[in-house]
Amino acid sequence: MAEALILDSEAVNALANAAERGTLSVRARAIARVAHERGVLVRIPAPVLAEVCRGSRYDAAVNQLLRRDAIRVVELTRETAQRAGTLLEKASLSSRNAVDAFVVSTALEFDSAVIATGDVADLRRLSAPYHQITLMHL
Repeated sequence: MAEALILDSEAVNALANAAERGTLSVRARAIARVAHERGVLVRIPAPVLAEVCRGSRYDAAVNQLLRRDAIRVVELTRETAQRAGTLLEKASLSSRNAVDAFVVSTALEFDSAVIATGDVADLRRLSAPYHQITLMHL
């Protein structure tokens, strides 16, 4: 296992659409730069793509981001999905928060993980019991 930086949809959008995201983009790039300098794995859970890919106009920037060698998409496995369901149950959240739960569930696959996010409140509820997860607000 290793250390990872997990990107949620807001972080992906901030990195992919820098001109439109302003300060969020600056923060996201700084977080990604530090991760790269430290040799940290940068991962995007596959379900996050459902939130950011909304047709060719939006997808081009995301696809360009995904072509970077340092960033990998983590496929959704049965184990990750079932763990996400358990996280939702424990946090008393509905399936409306499923992608957030997939993000936290993916983070739990690593010894330690930082989640770069614009949605601290829901992710805090999901990740609260897990000290190996740190939230980094954009």
